[in-house]
Amino acid sequence: VGEGCNIGKNVFVDAGVSIGSRVKIQNNVSVYAGVTIEDAVFVGPSAVFTNDMYPRATNDDWEITPTLIKEGSSIGANATIVCGNTIGRFAMVGAGSVVTRDIRDHELVVGNPARFMAWVDESGRITSRDESSPPA
Repeated sequence: VGEGCNIGKNVFVDAGVSIGSRVKIQNNVSVYAGVTIEDAVFVGPSAVFTNDMYPRATNDDWEITPTLIKEGSSIGANATIVCGNTIGRFAMVGAGSVVTRDIRDHELVVGNPARFMAWVDESGRITSRDESSPPA
């Protein structure tokens, strides 16, 4: 866990997790082994990061599937991040969304499964709703 982090109540951080500096993780979040969270990421309350593509109560062949949350991204309350995906720099995941694919830098996604809504700047303001013109 890096410097200047704010980790709320009832947050579970498993062994094998890396959390950068200036990260804010709100209450009741579960961060399982294999997750890397870079600097200045926001994680809303009750978000969950999975780490097993084929979960079973017992599994002798179990392998952690890594997940990467890049710098400056924001993950809304109750979002589920399915393992094996990357959330891009300054991307935003709407509350309650289920991420089942990589999210591009500056992409705003919502829904289940999470789908494109707009492009956002580093402060989270919408810059375009045209999916074919990502920010430079």
